[in-house]
Amino acid sequence: MSLSTKDHSDELAAAIEQTGYYPAVVRGGVSSAVAGEQVVSFLVHHEPTIDRDEVRRHITVVVLTPTRLILCHTDEHAPDDLLPQPYTSTSTEAVKLNQVKSVVVNRMVANPAQVTSEVPAPAEAVLTIGWGGINRVDLEPAVCADPQCDADHGYTGVVASDDFSLRVSSAADGQSAVDRLLQFAETLSASTQL
Repeated sequence: MSLSTKDHSDELAAAIEQTGYYPAVVRGGVSSAVAGEQVVSFLVHHEPTIDRDEVRRHITVVVLTPTRLILCHTDEHAPDDLLPQPYTSTSTEAVKLNQVKSVVVNRMVANPAQVTSEVPAPAEAVLTIGWGGINRVDLEPAVCADPQCDADHGYTGVVASDDFSLRVSSAADGQSAVDRLLQFAETLSASTQL
């Protein structure tokens, strides 16, 4: 499968603008990381959170170019000892497509017995992308089958790549957000075959 030759930069800028979340700041961070490459596909996810008595906002922008996967996170912060005015922090990461090791999509379909189409519309979807930048180790004490055993069997665990994960739901974000996430995941998955 060949990647789209259409540049979606204008659509990306419009999607960022539509969130209303410091669009000039977010566009600046994304534009710098994209560095003039064609935008093949993108996701924009605005996620407000409640922190004690304040609402804090976070936006994640994920961009697929012909050669890279770009992640951009922008958070807002209250004044602190470092900066006396409210401020934002933006972090970007660019990953070469040939470094992407896994594209995992988890779809949650409500009332599966009532689904009649071959492609049901999931109520929620989670996209997890792994490239080996961050590995999580989950350890627990190892045990044997003997309930009376009190020997130290060491530890057992799992090493999992968990570089990036994004969850959207039709209830919180709308069905179009779920559909966009699935479309992006399909395009990314196809691009890692090259």
